[in-house]
Amino acid sequence: MQTVLGATGQIAIELARALNQTFTEDIRLVSRNPRKVSYSDTLVAADLLDASQATKAVQGSSIVYFTAGLPPDTQLWETQFPTMLQNALDAARAADARFVYFDNTYMYPQDDRLLIEDTPFAPVGRKGQVRARMASMVLQEMQRGDIPVVIGRAPEFYGPGKTQSITNTLVIDSLKAGKTPRVPVRDDTLRTLIWTPDASRALAALGNTPDAFGQTWHLPCDDERLTYQQLVSLAAQIFGRDATYKVLGKLTLTAAGLVSRQVRELRELLPRYAHDNLFDSSKYKQRFPDFKVTTYHQGLVQIRNERLG
Repeated sequence: MQTVLGATGQIAIELARALNQTFTEDIRLVSRNPRKVSYSDTLVAADLLDASQATKAVQGSSIVYFTAGLPPDTQLWETQFPTMLQNALDAARAADARFVYFDNTYMYPQDDRLLIEDTPFAPVGRKGQVRARMASMVLQEMQRGDIPVVIGRAPEFYGPGKTQSITNTLVIDSLKAGKTPRVPVRDDTLRTLIWTPDASRALAALGNTPDAFGQTWHLPCDDERLTYQQLVSLAAQIFGRDATYKVLGKLTLTAAGLVSRQVRELRELLPRYAHDNLFDSSKYKQRFPDFKVTTYHQGLVQIRNERLG
């Protein structure tokens, strides 16, 4: 039994699909309101803030994937995320299950350096501090050695379906709707984005590769990094839209944050958009040389076809 915790997010949905297609049909999906991805999925409703519910949800599992998410609310992150993770770790240990942690890059320094698996944490803002704390919890569990633990870390998403990211919201969704794309901070810095189905397929492979455990892995991305100027131009060409866009400077976003809580919650992420984002996934590609990374062109064509369909 392979169990996905936080099973209603886009990463979890794609993960469940990848597990079913490649590894097993014996899949349990856990969230407050789980929904089947494949016919054979087993559903368990549970609140990961409740330790006993988490333990029951994980019981009998051989592999546990933590893909839970929360809305971009700093207070929620601080008060709930570490508890959810600790309960999940305790539950996996009680079940003697392998633990696969899906992570992001909020804890990394927000500058031009090349980001590798050993890059020291230097979080910017409260959300970054929460993610650094959570990653450290998982690393401590890894060092404890009671159960096998692996971390799969991904940069910013772009993708199909209900993929949530700044790039999807400001650029791709705007183009799909025939509106002017908006670019955060600068249009000339290189971005590393991961196609959400790739992130999930890669995470599934890690969970089913015993010698991958005990390590952190950067999940595989297209090495042809694009600036937002290049991304908008490519997406506009594929979607048949005008390539005109607007750059939202820091002052504009700061002012918008005075009246919009959503924008206010994103402000601490803005430093990353002022610099090249150089996320290196060569370690994963060397270990899994047959993994086919979706190019930006391929991904955007899929989004276009999804919209047309």
